[in-house]
Amino acid sequence: MNELPEATFQQQVLQLAQGQDVPDWLNSLRLAGAREWREAAWPGRRTELWKYTPLAALRKHRFQQACGTLPVWPRDLPLQVDAIRLVFVNGVFDAAASSPAHSAVVRFSAADAEQQALIARHLGHVATTTRHLFASLSNALVADGVLVHVAKDQALDKPVHIVHVAVPQAEPVVVNPRVLVVLESHSQMELIEQFVSDSQVQNSFVNSLTEIHCGAGAQLRHYRVNLEQEQLLHVGGVHVDLWRDAHYRGFTLAEGSVLKRIDYQINHQAAGASAVLDGIYLPRNQQLLDYHTNVEHKAPHCTTSETFRGIVADEARAVFNGRIHIHPQAQKTLAELNNRTLLTSDRAEIDTKPELEIYADDVKCAHGATVSQLDTTAQFYLRSRGLSETQARSMLSFGFINELLQGIEQPAVREHLHAHLQRLFAESLPVTVTAP
Repeated sequence: MNELPEATFQQQVLQLAQGQDVPDWLNSLRLAGAREWREAAWPGRRTELWKYTPLAALRKHRFQQACGTLPVWPRDLPLQVDAIRLVFVNGVFDAAASSPAHSAVVRFSAADAEQQALIARHLGHVATTTRHLFASLSNALVADGVLVHVAKDQALDKPVHIVHVAVPQAEPVVVNPRVLVVLESHSQMELIEQFVSDSQVQNSFVNSLTEIHCGAGAQLRHYRVNLEQEQLLHVGGVHVDLWRDAHYRGFTLAEGSVLKRIDYQINHQAAGASAVLDGIYLPRNQQLLDYHTNVEHKAPHCTTSETFRGIVADEARAVFNGRIHIHPQAQKTLAELNNRTLLTSDRAEIDTKPELEIYADDVKCAHGATVSQLDTTAQFYLRSRGLSETQARSMLSFGFINELLQGIEQPAVREHLHAHLQRLFAESLPVTVTAP
């Protein structure tokens, strides 16, 4: 169909909220989100944060609200891990595929009065809509979600595994996953977010938002994996507040699609906070994959280590924009940002822009980016040892990202991705590469 005008699209997706069954205590957030979304200027090529990521694919559909009936889906899709698991299919909770209820994990719709107050205190307050347009849409459409709450000085003995499954429906639908993590002081946990689909051509638009509050001394390991079919449209955001001596360790891996945009916003709110964020992006065919990260150092004695590596194949496009902002009061900051990309085709493209914005004078910061092709000498060496051309390219590509894969501390996630990527590289790497 023809593309909808921008204002029509913005109004059309807001109309989906009218038929939702929503608790009264979420209304103020929804109204504020609707107002911000309605009044926001639609991003274009002159909008710096969306310069390389056109949103025309969103305006080719008239989206419907996902129905409340649980769709049929292949139940072997999620990775197998001993965890507290919640499964949502097109936004509908699948109780049969999920773990029994756990005191630390509750859906918004099942929250008691105390949990509702906790959600209201944090939901929409970690994520800001100033730089993140689709956070306002998420607020406007929020009707349910998942609260993970770990009390002071406590540690969950199992990871929390939240699975979002996409399957095609008769009409394109909007799915609005929402996760809120609240870690009280000196608490610990591990969170796995998995976005997956079956192999059928998808027609959903997933607008996902995760907010994380790490109190003083809290520690979180967070994995976010996007392995959806390439026609699915996905705009996602992860927003993290780190307070005194809190530590966040994140890992993200995504394959591309017609439109896939993932934002990370990390805020060092108090002294001694630290963040490590590793990422891998793997677009191919004619896919688009955009990672935008923004780290705000607002307090002294904080550290950030950020490493992203990508392999771009065929006629795919990748975007990486990493920004670290050092505020005047953030003395004694240590921050490093590195982006490396491997292009396996003459037609592949990467737009990379690492940024440091520094207003303090007693800091140690570094950033850099490199773009390269597969080493033809290394390929020749491997082929001379009996490997096929495909095997040689697969081995070299795997080696390019293997350091980050081996850094995954959760064995189930590491082994699942290792097996998946071996299959992916074997399928997609026989492409023409021009010698440098």
